[in-house]
Amino acid sequence: MNKSDKEIDDLIHQALSKEEAAYFDEMGEQNIPGQILSLFKGRNKWMNVLMVFMNLVIFAVAIYTFTNMLNAEVMMEKVEWMFYSLIGFMAMMMMKLWSWNQMDKNALMREIKRLEYQVSLLKGKE
Repeated sequence: MNKSDKEIDDLIHQALSKEEAAYFDEMGEQNIPGQILSLFKGRNKWMNVLMVFMNLVIFAVAIYTFTNMLNAEVMMEKVEWMFYSLIGFMAMMMMKLWSWNQMDKNALMREIKRLEYQVSLLKGKE
């Protein structure tokens, strides 16, 4: 958070009551471990648990295919095992990208809720 963001947050805190300010702080930015743990909350937690499980399974299969590639004697076998390894690592990469997009979506939703909360407070003070 840069200086101008901090100044804006300070101005908002001055305008809010103590209870409102505490709630506003709860909706603040999360650190990376908090964002990762928030993936396992809400309606899609089963999907994220499944993604982690599948990621581990695909990792084990990719390591198996990679070791078979290293042990293969014939060039065509090496190419075939390398292809399977690449498919496994690419699948893992796609699952991680999906998880990162979910973390970004959660951060955006948190910011939208903060804005909605601020608007409702402003509307209530009129």
